[in-house]
Amino acid sequence: MAPRTSTQERKSAETDIRLELNIDGQGITDVKTGFGLLDHMLTLTAFWAGMDLRLVCEGDMEVDAHHTTEDVGLLLGKALLEALGDRAGIARVGYGRVPMDEALAEATVDLSGRPWLEWRGGELLPPVLAGEEKDLWREFYKAFASSARCNLHVEFRYGQNGHHLLESAAKGLGLALAQAVRRNGTTIRSTKGGLD
Repeated sequence: MAPRTSTQERKSAETDIRLELNIDGQGITDVKTGFGLLDHMLTLTAFWAGMDLRLVCEGDMEVDAHHTTEDVGLLLGKALLEALGDRAGIARVGYGRVPMDEALAEATVDLSGRPWLEWRGGELLPPVLAGEEKDLWREFYKAFASSARCNLHVEFRYGQNGHHLLESAAKGLGLALAQAVRRNGTTIRSTKGGLD
């Protein structure tokens, strides 16, 4: 079978990003965005998904981490969509629920071609995480869902520690993606006969 990989670049006045993704990898990562918490969460997601990810970003961190985080989400989603090709034979849907100490979050994904983010329980996150507003994370997942053209539901169920909540969600997304991209025959999993 053809390797499911993608190499992407994005350059603007705000960010300069290069990304290599191998869906059928071993969870090997090398991520450098200039925002440590984003590096950590991307590493967790790729590892738990069993995908290889190399990513370098130079962003306008002197402003804040918003452009870096959003643009990385956009490019990662674009890479996933390209690597999947026509999506024939993939399981299409996946679910992950991973505890992290006192925190529990879950992620559900449908690689349907219909972009949507459902973000629940965000009020559990502290207002500031690693010096950045908490809404940065909703923006990341929204950007990813938009460019991956997937339905993505992230729900923070309970917890007190913001890092733990984000880590639970990142691992959950990794598990969900591992299930959703799994090859299972050659059928396009849609009663319509095709994915959007």
